[in-house]
Amino acid sequence: MGFGDLKTPAGLKVLNDFLADKTAPSADLCHALRWYNHIKSYQKEKASLPGVKKALGQYGPAGVEDATSAESKEDDDDDIDLFGSDDEESEEAAKLKEERLAAYNAKKAKKPALIAKSSILLDVKPWDDETDMVKLEECVRSIQMDGLLWGASKLVPVGYGIKKLQINCVVEDDKVGTDQLEELITAFEDYVQSMDVAAFNKI
Repeated sequence: MGFGDLKTPAGLKVLNDFLADKTAPSADLCHALRWYNHIKSYQKEKASLPGVKKALGQYGPAGVEDATSAESKEDDDDDIDLFGSDDEESEEAAKLKEERLAAYNAKKAKKPALIAKSSILLDVKPWDDETDMVKLEECVRSIQMDGLLWGASKLVPVGYGIKKLQINCVVEDDKVGTDQLEELITAFEDYVQSMDVAAFNKI
């Protein structure tokens, strides 16, 4: 019983034929390749898998002569670990990786989260030229919210003696929206006819 030497075309052919009725594809050696890639995907879990390691010739279908027995005696010398175990190295590497990952997560947790902000230029239009623009601006600036900071303002002529208030503000995107600002500003119905967003820039 056994596949024979999987490093030779004959051994791979035996393995491929064995897997032929266990998978769908039927291209040349595709079954052996699929099996190899599947087993390779478990490389990290290899150490934790139960069972006893057998000689290579003990695996495979019945009725195939074990061609690895002669080679296995020569390969026994290769199994002697003269310079320490790979398992020890992999354990040390895993421990180092865990330590570095923990340090990275700790550093990342200390960093303040990036707050998305926007700079908005608002056009606030009065009803007519008799509207008290100083009072209108006071009303607008009286709106205080978490995440809202009022900036510079100026009066810009619209026509027929009417001026609009152009005012800048910086907002935190998660806390303040333009719809919310419009609703609050246009609530001052005695002074404000409408509000438009003249410019909107992410910071």
